[in-house]
Amino acid sequence: MTVHQRKERERSERHRLIVSVARQLAETEGWDAVTVRRLAERIEYSQPVLYSHFRGKDEIVGAVALDGFAELTAAIRSAVTTGAAGRAAVAALARTYLAFAERHPAVYDAMFSLSSGLPFADEATPAPLREAFTALLDTLGGVAGGVAPGLFTEVCWAALHGLVTLTRAGRLPPEQTSERLEVLVNWMVGEER
Repeated sequence: MTVHQRKERERSERHRLIVSVARQLAETEGWDAVTVRRLAERIEYSQPVLYSHFRGKDEIVGAVALDGFAELTAAIRSAVTTGAAGRAAVAALARTYLAFAERHPAVYDAMFSLSSGLPFADEATPAPLREAFTALLDTLGGVAGGVAPGLFTEVCWAALHGLVTLTRAGRLPPEQTSERLEVLVNWMVGEER
């Protein structure tokens, strides 16, 4: 291994450490607790070292968001087994989506509320976001009926996101989440109400 390769590996490891510590801090204390100074103290590097990786907190939040999208994609793909289709696949996808948001609230906030620099549905959309949409499309597109699969997937994603957001905000009682999810899945697959 050359000196350059070793330095690149160390830089990559430091980058991962910054993102990991930011995520841990956000999940335990909230995003307000995540500051460059605090991260520098936690990872035992100077603030200039952090700034050599990220221009500031917004970029760190964006990196956490990208990791979140990659994890959500993997969770959905794992839950919706190969060959699964129809109601079972849609229900597995919906349950997995809601469970991910519940288990990782700070990451979910980074993905949808805090990472304003991440473009959606654009040529510049980062690969993890496109892959997350594709994971949804692969399942939901199969039940779209006469609606364009991409459009149907967008609406279903918005409905799932709405359930997460309204429940987390206390606007919907959490004890009825499973019933709401049942209604939503029935609507997605076109079953009678």
